[in-house]
Amino acid sequence: MLVNIEIESNIRVAVFGPHDRHLKTLRELLPVHLSVRGHLLHISGDAAAVEHAASAIREMKRLAQRNDHINPDALIDLIRETDPKAIGKDSTAADGDLHVVADGHPVMAKTHGQKRYLQAMQRHDLVFCAGPAGTGKTFLAVALAVSMLRKNLIRRMVLVRPAVEAGEKLGFLPGDLQAKVNPYLRPLLDALHDMMSFEQIRRFMANDIIELAPLAYMRGRTLNASIVLLDEAQNTTPSQMLMFLTRLGEGSKMIVTGDPSQVDLEPGQTSGLIDARKKLSGIHQIAFIELDKSDIVRHRLVQTIVQAYATDTGTLRIPSVKPPVSVAVEPKSEPSLVSAMPPPAQNAPAPANPPE
Repeated sequence: MLVNIEIESNIRVAVFGPHDRHLKTLRELLPVHLSVRGHLLHISGDAAAVEHAASAIREMKRLAQRNDHINPDALIDLIRETDPKAIGKDSTAADGDLHVVADGHPVMAKTHGQKRYLQAMQRHDLVFCAGPAGTGKTFLAVALAVSMLRKNLIRRMVLVRPAVEAGEKLGFLPGDLQAKVNPYLRPLLDALHDMMSFEQIRRFMANDIIELAPLAYMRGRTLNASIVLLDEAQNTTPSQMLMFLTRLGEGSKMIVTGDPSQVDLEPGQTSGLIDARKKLSGIHQIAFIELDKSDIVRHRLVQTIVQAYATDTGTLRIPSVKPPVSVAVEPKSEPSLVSAMPPPAQNAPAPANPPE
């Protein structure tokens, strides 16, 4: 579908924004193509998206003619207001296409397990996904979040991780709060950078559309019209998992991912991911997806490594790098010194007679 809208020269800068910034925001939030020819703005793409973008442009024209300033926040609110029914719709098309590109290639499920995972995320408001490293648990969840954000199906994307080291004690990290938690949230940022430009991410984070936060800062919040992703959930405790799950608000979706074989909690602590599987498996509105080594899509060596660690026990159990815990053992009755001595070697010379 193609729609042409005339933009008068006296309001062109106000509508398009400095350096066409408003047009860039429209392209990011709506799956449409925008081009300018003289005084005409051409909008092409899917019929529903084109109609939505055209409504937003006409409202921007009206504000510009009244000399009202259109800032980025006002533009985002305006786009949402021109399509108020968007929130809560199905997150993807019937064919499951996310319409997200990473490194020049469309993001899609590559294995049968990933297809089940993607379908579960589309159909359920709460999804748990467990599996070994490299199975795309986090990447597909972030791709779905980006897709929903661009289609204006949700207002915010919240990416959460517990601040737990992988068996090492790093001590106190320098810098402000953002600098301290950045190392823990870096894997989520890496996935985002594969699908969005640095400028997009920076602007969305500045406008509180994308939020990266440690799990400890979720208490007391209600997340409405948001997609919330908890990564590395195997490193949560049951109480932390309960706290996180009860943040789910109206029109929101939660995705919880983790690898039960890589728990970095203190010895004796129960993983919140494993505990949730036991307690919530009977609730039909919640989906549980388990991926295995056949779903690994990283370097081919990763699948071999995972299999090698699983060979001895038959299950994927990656050994912890934490120092062993000393265990007190109740002493038994001590043997006599004679019985504790090793037997004499054969053919050994007889001991000399002691002097009288």
